[in-house]
Amino acid sequence: MLRLPAFEYVRARTVAEAVEAHVGCEGRAMYIAGGTDLVPNMKRRQFEPPVLIGIRRIEELRATGTADNGDLLLGAGLTLRQLADMDRLPGCCDGLRQAASQVANLQIQRVGTLGGNLCVDTRCNYYNQTYEWRRSVGFCMKKDGDICLVAPGSKKCWAVSSSDTAPMLIALGASVRLAGPDGSRDLPLASLYRDDGIEYLTRSPGEILTRVRIPRNDDLRSTYLKVRRRGSFDFPLLGVAAAVSLRSGIVTGARLVLGAVHTHPVEVPEAGELLVDNRPTAALIEEVAEAAYRRSTPLDNTDLTLYWRKRVTRVTVRRALQRVLGVGT
Repeated sequence: MLRLPAFEYVRARTVAEAVEAHVGCEGRAMYIAGGTDLVPNMKRRQFEPPVLIGIRRIEELRATGTADNGDLLLGAGLTLRQLADMDRLPGCCDGLRQAASQVANLQIQRVGTLGGNLCVDTRCNYYNQTYEWRRSVGFCMKKDGDICLVAPGSKKCWAVSSSDTAPMLIALGASVRLAGPDGSRDLPLASLYRDDGIEYLTRSPGEILTRVRIPRNDDLRSTYLKVRRRGSFDFPLLGVAAAVSLRSGIVTGARLVLGAVHTHPVEVPEAGELLVDNRPTAALIEEVAEAAYRRSTPLDNTDLTLYWRKRVTRVTVRRALQRVLGVGT
């Protein structure tokens, strides 16, 4: 049985109180909400914080609302199940519902939070193992070692971004708010991620992701498709998020984002370049699918072979665009 290391638990009542507690710990603490990723990682000694600051019960993190301009505001403390079942989400967020409902399983969705899924740790076959297993093969650079066991000649870590909601929210043009010792700041969600499997977030350790903002777009439709070995529980081998605006049968906007094929969600800018100002056709969808295939760069560090995972990108993008555009279905 894997056991948690010893730690002190501090329960925060407000975001300000949580940030203050983190400052008082001089960077030695970590925040915990649902803990569905953090706790297993602590058992495997990937994270060993002496202090955990509980933010699950902070009311302001579970608030939802609408901005003056109609943008949707979602608290980062909402559980994934609450998000998947939320009736008040506009039609443009169908893909977000689909993404949230495909994270792990129902039990984890009822505990895991939106903010937690957006900040979930990157994954790798050589990293997500017990401490004893990792020691036996020689630790990787992501924790305790100095070499990438997937690409030994590389100077960077190639652990894979494994969030389901991040690709979809990037496709929806979402932004996030971070609160920390220096106040709050807003940034596009895509800017939250770095091309680095270790330092994969631009969020500082003392900052809390407090809110997600989704622009209002009544013409937008979206979808999310996930590839995994089993029908539940598994992390994505590929995530495809598509969001398209249509007026009178003409595409006025399009964003396509891939998950689980790199250290961060990968946008396919060719999707907008090829689709916008055109009437969608099967041939056009094939062009976008081929562009996505070229952008997909999986490595041999998750389940199944990297060659199959790259090829299935083309198929899954085609299916996602057919669904969201109503072409060939």
